[in-house]
Amino acid sequence: MKLPPACRRLQVLAAALGICVTIGFVVQLLVGPFQRRPPVAPGGRPPQPCQPRTHLVFLKTHKTGSSSVVNLLHRFGEAHGLRFALPHRYQFGYPSPFQASRVKGYRPGGPPFDILCHHMRFNLPEVQKVMPNDSFYFSIVRDPGTLGESAFSYYRAVAPAFRRAPSLSAFLAAPGRFYEAGARGNHYARNLLWFDFGLPAAGDAGGVAAAVAEVDRVFALVLLAEHFDESLVLLRDALCWAEEDVAAFAHNGRRAPAALSGAQAARLRAWNALDWALYVHLNRSFWRRVEAFGAARLRAEVGRLRERRAALARRCLRGGGPVAAGDIAESRLRPFQPPGRAEILGYALRAGLPPAERERCARLATPELQYKDILDRRQFGSGNGTAPPGA
Repeated sequence: MKLPPACRRLQVLAAALGICVTIGFVVQLLVGPFQRRPPVAPGGRPPQPCQPRTHLVFLKTHKTGSSSVVNLLHRFGEAHGLRFALPHRYQFGYPSPFQASRVKGYRPGGPPFDILCHHMRFNLPEVQKVMPNDSFYFSIVRDPGTLGESAFSYYRAVAPAFRRAPSLSAFLAAPGRFYEAGARGNHYARNLLWFDFGLPAAGDAGGVAAAVAEVDRVFALVLLAEHFDESLVLLRDALCWAEEDVAAFAHNGRRAPAALSGAQAARLRAWNALDWALYVHLNRSFWRRVEAFGAARLRAEVGRLRERRAALARRCLRGGGPVAAGDIAESRLRPFQPPGRAEILGYALRAGLPPAERERCARLATPELQYKDILDRRQFGSGNGTAPPGA
């Protein structure tokens, strides 16, 4: 039977479609699909691309290794042309709570800043006036069993409780004998972390739990000074930065810190009970984050970080490590020395470095105060201020 013309056209189309399907099937077998699906992550979902975070609030706590974190934030922000919220001098009115009006160049309704990272007593409502809503909040803490010794050495001249004590041992034997609550400078002498986080006085377990919960709510990540390199890896991952972005030298370190006995560390934790409660909680949170990241993956990346830092030290630094401030000829690299017994080390650059490499090395070695002045000049055309006690 002869088919009508319309049917014959459908028959030809069907045959052509069949040939195309067959060809496509054969090509797929030979060379794979035309568009590959993204690889599937262990959780069953394709990995999502991330964008580097550039809106950052770092609560710079005292005597925790925070100056080293600030150095890498300074370098990242400068390299990417980011806008820093800078104090008029070197701190945001510390020890008073942070106020937006203390940020140089701030005006209500004006453009927000990208990075806030200098010393302040944390005050969230005022910080939010300065920083974008999508800012990443993070900080760093340290075991008060060692932080207390560091604070005693560094702030001896500005904390009356420490100044009155003939030694750390004498202070720990009867801290109440030397400490007066509310005396100017004595915030350095007890629960310094709690103070820096701007937490309210807590007289019972419920008050402590509520304050710690607020820290959890605001801060996406809290680093541990005792596990600094592991902390940098977790930070890099959270910020979606490159591994080289978190390579940094240790800043504001002392020569030969005093060794503490177990009993002294225990007394410091008891005297700083609020800090200890905060630290214990944040320590647990940190290791849960490590578990989620993967212990083997963390060890591998920490190894690469240490290798990169060692290579930079060999290439950049005279002697390959920190030296006494008196041995640093360049004033821009000489660290601030507190008015006490602590001797703060810094870095001297190798001779003969090519100009561009010398400048890169100098940025790694530049102390916080001098780097703040560099950023100030870049943003405002001037740098000013004098180093305050404990800067």
